[in-house]
Amino acid sequence: MTTHGGSRNRSGPAVDPSSGRSDRRGLKFLVLPAEGYAGGAPSDFPLPRIQRYATTGSGKDRETVYDRTGSDKLRKRELQVWRDVWATPQAAAWAQPRWRWLWPTIGEYCRLKALVESAPDANASLVAQLHRYRDQVGLTKAGMRELGWDIAEDALAARRDAVADAAEQPAPRRSSARDRIKVVGG
Repeated sequence: MTTHGGSRNRSGPAVDPSSGRSDRRGLKFLVLPAEGYAGGAPSDFPLPRIQRYATTGSGKDRETVYDRTGSDKLRKRELQVWRDVWATPQAAAWAQPRWRWLWPTIGEYCRLKALVESAPDANASLVAQLHRYRDQVGLTKAGMRELGWDIAEDALAARRDAVADAAEQPAPRRSSARDRIKVVGG
């Protein structure tokens, strides 16, 4: 038996939290702080350390050896990406107990990002997988919609931008007394 139709991920129009239909369904998005999460990254990275190997020599002398430097660089980059993503607005949601199941997936995203960055020949499938992880953990607009998250409008930043824009505008030219005098023909 084959099934037809039905609900699919991202089918139809995007959910609008301010629509009447969303109100009737009781849909409320979790609003994340625009300034990011101030709580910091959890100290324990959720994945074990990867050991990288390198091939040396050629022909019969070819040998695969443990690459301590490569392993250390990869781990350092994974941890840096881990700290960076925990400063995003999405981390405010991840820190809540109901979203802790995402932590291993966030760790996998960090690892994949570090691997893609460190591999000069990273193939398209790895880059595509990186985008899928971004969706899964809510680091894209579509991923946030799926998870029911929205980022608050940063009112303070908007005011700062408006003040900065106003300061950059040249002051309107005031007319001089000479400009205001009309010559009357007689």
